Amino acid sequence: MKSQTHFLITAIISLILVSCNSNVNQVPPPEPVYPIPTEAQLEWHEMELLAFIHFTTNTFTGVEWGYGDESPDIFNPTEMDVNQWMDILKDAGFEGVILTAKHHDGFCLWPSEYTEHSVKNSPYKDGEGDVVQEVSDASREHGLKFGVYLSPWDRNRADYAEPSYIDYYRKQLEEIFTQYGPIFEMWVDGANGGDGYYGGANETRIIDRETYYDWPNTFEFVRELQPEPKVLIFSDAGPDIRWVGNEQGWVSETNWNTINNDTLYAGKAGIENLLSTGSEDGTKWIPAEVDVSIRPGWFYHAEEDSLVKSPKTLFDIYLSSVGRGSNLLLNIPPDRRGLIHEEDAASLKKWREMLDDAFSNNFAEGALASADSYRGNASEYSPVNLTDGNKETYWATDDDISTGTIEISLVEEKEVNYVLLQEYIRLGQRVRSFSIDVWKGGQWEPAAEATTIGYKRIVEMDGVTTDNIRIHIEDSKASPVISAVEVY
Repeated sequence: MKSQTHFLITAIISLILVSCNSNVNQVPPPEPVYPIPTEAQLEWHEMELLAFIHFTTNTFTGVEWGYGDESPDIFNPTEMDVNQWMDILKDAGFEGVILTAKHHDGFCLWPSEYTEHSVKNSPYKDGEGDVVQEVSDASREHGLKFGVYLSPWDRNRADYAEPSYIDYYRKQLEEIFTQYGPIFEMWVDGANGGDGYYGGANETRIIDRETYYDWPNTFEFVRELQPEPKVLIFSDAGPDIRWVGNEQGWVSETNWNTINNDTLYAGKAGIENLLSTGSEDGTKWIPAEVDVSIRPGWFYHAEEDSLVKSPKTLFDIYLSSVGRGSNLLLNIPPDRRGLIHEEDAASLKKWREMLDDAFSNNFAEGALASADSYRGNASEYSPVNLTDGNKETYWATDDDISTGTIEISLVEEKEVNYVLLQEYIRLGQRVRSFSIDVWKGGQWEPAAEATTIGYKRIVEMDGVTTDNIRIHIEDSKASPVISAVEVY
């Protein structure tokens, strides 16, 4: 009990100091550990759940990658209702929607001025339909941010692999960003070059993925189209958000939001492990986004109706993505009616219920928090900030202290399944490793070990019964800066 008594006394002193020094600010905050996120990246981190919408001619042909020779006549969703999509996504807790406005087949879901391979030549609404407009309008009406995926590879264009195609691609970006904005994320993948229709050539075309698209200038072109709010650009190499390196729904347990992307580019082979872990010494803040589909494929196929991921599988994916400091981009493809299928909707609803059940009752809210030290004994950095529910307050140590011990005293014994921690990433990502003990049977028992924290880390605790949680920050790049500890 000596340890507990020590921490209780420390906590009481901390509370007294907070009360006495509430109007005093004499101790400067920790210096940032660079790189740090931009304001747009911070907003992205807080979104956590994003929905991907794959919908095009592939939905009607039953393939994943269209060849580019599909007739626009086959695109005809007879019960199209984007508000149904948004109702389901909003209820499931998504904060943003990214629409596949053009996939590799080159078919455009908006009436592009620069191609005939477009919804304007389909039966949908007698050629007057504009799916991009419908989705952008409906997403905002439902309080969701809107993003786009415009495939760089185009198996329909006759001039793909020629310099003139880059002009075409940029003109289509201009249409999207001037007609359907603001757009929070532009999504670019690494599938580029190969066999295709190419205006009837029916051949294989290979491009230099590093140089062909002139990505630095193409991205700058997009930023000039929408300077504010700043659009975040996703690709294997960022520059704002990176691919996670797999499509299975997980990021590595060690997940640094920083990486060196000077030699990376979309589609570069052999970088999957690097993308999944990031780099502790990375020079740029480029967090990972975990993209995975609720079905085996990215587009709707009727034969996969029985293969929709279960709510439990989705819950596990949440823990291995959001629970490791990344955002989850979950693909939910509409069916041939133009609706989210009943099987997908049912799984999403039950998943939401599981998340709410697991994370709705924070045992640590307002709980007594103590630490072996805190920065200058100043109230601004007291451990009471860990449980105050304010994301802008934090516990921190002095500059020469890169470790620390936190104790959270619950009001009574609880069955604990998860401990959630967050770093104050405005000052950078710092923690390399930490461990968790629980008070049980009159002594501290080791319960879990983990590495990085970042924006959020959720540690599974296997239903241990305890009334005290002890967290050891064992190694950190600089003084640890923790904004929240939650217990569920």
